Amino acid sequence: MISPALPLESYIRQRLQERSAQNGAPLLMSHWVLGYPSLADNHAIIEQMVANGVDLMELQIPFSEPIADGPVIAQANQRALDGGFRVADGLAFIESCVKRHSIPFLIMTYYNILLSYGVEAFIREAARLGVRGLIIPDLPLQEATQAMDCCQQADLAWIQLLTPTSSAARLATIGQQGRGFCYCVARKGVTGSHTHFDDSLRDFLGRCREATPVPLAVGFGVKHADDVRHLRGMAEIAVVGSAAMEHYQREGSEGVGRFFAGLRGGDETANRPKK
Repeated sequence: MISPALPLESYIRQRLQERSAQNGAPLLMSHWVLGYPSLADNHAIIEQMVANGVDLMELQIPFSEPIADGPVIAQANQRALDGGFRVADGLAFIESCVKRHSIPFLIMTYYNILLSYGVEAFIREAARLGVRGLIIPDLPLQEATQAMDCCQQADLAWIQLLTPTSSAARLATIGQQGRGFCYCVARKGVTGSHTHFDDSLRDFLGRCREATPVPLAVGFGVKHADDVRHLRGMAEIAVVGSAAMEHYQREGSEGVGRFFAGLRGGDETANRPKK
């Protein structure tokens, strides 16, 4: 078993070497909103994801205005907040996950959460817990210098986002700051909507590949085993969030496990909604 305490990029590349001996498919990174439907339920959900092939996981600290998120994840954020979610409880939960599971965990949230907690204090605490990276989608590169410096000192990856509307020069500027991996936003808009896995996405990922030396993760619209297969050879990580939550809403935590097993094993029927 590869230690998740390795630098994030080293972990990813070693996992990819293992995977290439099998079928060369991208790694799977799952996304879950902490406190949805409750922290108690989150333990069973995360157990199912880890047991069924998830290679790394981003856990979202809820925020009242999740501007990058579509309705499924936005509603999960609100339900968690309505249920009394507190950042301190979420961080304690993350610490338990790091101790319990042998995969890397990242935190995804919005910059106001860091500001309220204290940027340096939040990053130091995340590093102390064993978190391997931060994804903060609403803080652009030009405003992230302080946070990035803190992450570097704490040996924490600040994950850069690459978007299809960016110029080649802008992609290169962002991509050269990549640590761990770069998160490639598959299309304009928010999470959860349909993404066309076509030549335009291939072209975008080609531009991303030229812009950064670190692995590429692709999110926003990865829903089926076919989507994961399409990314083979173009990206190292497929990111799955809204689709997993939709399966949970229909089938509970075991349904989430079956969904990820299908993504990993290529059983497309496991990823289609029941009629």
